[in-house]
Amino acid sequence: MNDPEIRALLYPLLQGGVYIDELPTGTTRADVVHITPAFMHGYEVKGDGDTLQRVANQLRCYAEVYDFVTFIVTEKHLPKLLPLLPAWVGILVAAPDGLRPHRTAGYNATVEPAALASLLLLEEVKQFLLARGLTGVSTLRRREVLHFLRHTQLVPLSHLAQFARDQLTLRLPQRLLHRAERKAERAMRPARPKPHRPKKRKPAKKKAVSGRKKPEKA
Repeated sequence: MNDPEIRALLYPLLQGGVYIDELPTGTTRADVVHITPAFMHGYEVKGDGDTLQRVANQLRCYAEVYDFVTFIVTEKHLPKLLPLLPAWVGILVAAPDGLRPHRTAGYNATVEPAALASLLLLEEVKQFLLARGLTGVSTLRRREVLHFLRHTQLVPLSHLAQFARDQLTLRLPQRLLHRAERKAERAMRPARPKPHRPKKRKPAKKKAVSGRKKPEKA
């Protein structure tokens, strides 16, 4: 099974809230993120043609941001995937007839405020901090704001997480519109002609040389 086939099985299971495809998360992208008023659940899809080489980095990025994390894999990947994931990460096994739960995702207690804020635009984060009465943040650069969030005790994680869920949900219609516009632009572009590659000439066959000398004429 491939990625689109697995996603088609996942979408109907995401009840309530919204879901976002390919959400930038740290140094990677989460395949699907289900956002409700109460939580964010990140899903990573591994089809038959995928590898598990990026699992460690993907897990690290998701663990800093999402309340729940689930990997969806085909039976082919399951034996090698299990040792790579901690017990709190959920696993669904994809087959043509549906998604089979192998392990339910547990609550993730390792979310980091700075990583969570990185899902948002800088102006959105500043808006959140100013609303909490924190002055002097309007002129800060992104790295300075993230540094502040890593070390402050003035911002409850639960409040920041709620704000992030709200902002990502509000931004979804615009995100979908931009995606549709990009898709329409790609459809209108003329197809690129395939580069002409000259056919390789087969090397000429060498004539066999006889070891016998021709007799000299008298």
